[in-house]
Amino acid sequence: MKPTDPGAAAAPETSTPSPAAPRFLLWLVAVGFFMQTLDSTIVNTALPAMAASLHESPLRMQSVVVAYSLTMATLIPATGWLADRFGTQRIFLLAIVLFTLGSAACAASVSLTQLSAARVLQGIGGAMLLPVGRLAVLRHFPRERFLEAMSFVAIPGLVGPLIGPTLGGWLVEWLSWHWIFLINLPVGVLGALATLRFMPNLRSPQRSGFDFSGYLMLMVAMLAISLSLDGMGGLGFQHATVVVLLLLGLAALVMYWLYALRTPAPLFSPRLFETESFRVGLLGNLFTRIGSGAMPYMIPLQMQLNMGYSPAQAGMLMLPMALAGMGMKRVVTQVILHFGYRRTLIGNTVLLGAVIATFALMTREEPLWLRILQMALFGAVNSMQFTAMNTVTLRDLDAARASSGNSMLSMVQMLGMSLGVTCGAALLGAFTQWLGTQGAAHSLGAFRASFVAIGAITMASAGIFWQLVAADAVPANNEKAQP
Repeated sequence: MKPTDPGAAAAPETSTPSPAAPRFLLWLVAVGFFMQTLDSTIVNTALPAMAASLHESPLRMQSVVVAYSLTMATLIPATGWLADRFGTQRIFLLAIVLFTLGSAACAASVSLTQLSAARVLQGIGGAMLLPVGRLAVLRHFPRERFLEAMSFVAIPGLVGPLIGPTLGGWLVEWLSWHWIFLINLPVGVLGALATLRFMPNLRSPQRSGFDFSGYLMLMVAMLAISLSLDGMGGLGFQHATVVVLLLLGLAALVMYWLYALRTPAPLFSPRLFETESFRVGLLGNLFTRIGSGAMPYMIPLQMQLNMGYSPAQAGMLMLPMALAGMGMKRVVTQVILHFGYRRTLIGNTVLLGAVIATFALMTREEPLWLRILQMALFGAVNSMQFTAMNTVTLRDLDAARASSGNSMLSMVQMLGMSLGVTCGAALLGAFTQWLGTQGAAHSLGAFRASFVAIGAITMASAGIFWQLVAADAVPANNEKAQP
């Protein structure tokens, strides 16, 4: 599919919204973004309680997280075409309905298999919430107001991860893990009614066909590679199955690349990678987010299984991480302007990996103030990394490639989060076996070795940003870092 530039449409088809619709449209999209990001993190502190309820090992619960993020990664490329074909109101309404039904199914699950399947349904809805909502804002607001509008929408998206782990911990401790999903039901009903009232049904008059062949190849590649990695951890696949899945995923990826080279309008054109900053930024995003994505999964497990923290306490200790990340947004632009993208990303990636490795030093006797400082440091460095990576990836794309590049970046971000959890679980499983602690599944040694390995992987990805050339290493004076 060759994504259509929404700004190029002279007269998009639309239903007529009420005079008050612009303000309520922003609130609607913001709440949708909040629901999506909240459910990306709210389950992390609840995994041990879920495992006890479902009679599973806590170290086998990664599929609850992976199913959601991987589903989002596989569906994001199709959201733009769906909105162009059926209209933003219809697809946004469908997204809310599926997300709400998936939440209800999660709360009703009595096994890990049912819960993972329900998270897939929830992820289908979540995949469409932000891209379709952002597209509606882009087409409804004039260009001079778009940045202001999207800044308003982005705030709840930052609040979701901020309160997700804490809220999840409190709900588990005072009610039950089922309420993590039940709280979405009234929000979903109100959101569906608001969508019918305030969301314009915008469609592009210049609708292009959808590259189903390319989409299928990419989807097979992402699923097969993710399942092969997960097979080494929670799924317990035989080595032969893991190898077959990994080869299938790599073959599908190569097939897509060869197919896209000879297709006039592929889903993602290989010409995107002719832009140096996009190529480096995208690959850096993927590999660095593997390390960053593993941490929100592993840290709450470590604190509850080995440090004696309750779910609420573990959730509260995640707050400094989120608060420091939000605070760092104010200084990122100045840091990048002073050091340039290349030096900022190389140095910050190495620092991020080192901070991840320090979590191997966590002990029960560690002072609370030191643990809070460690969490805040990780949140600040991680926030710097995300902002610099996102900005350098998109900064040099022209208008014709910006939409496709942004869609690919969104897909890679969710894929990186999914692979991070998968790799974290696989490392925990492998080190548990290698250290001979199968009977003590919550081995402190396995967690420590996994943190060191993930930190080393993250530091190694700094070599990707080394490839930024001088022209890409220095930002323009009027350039702003993106959230």
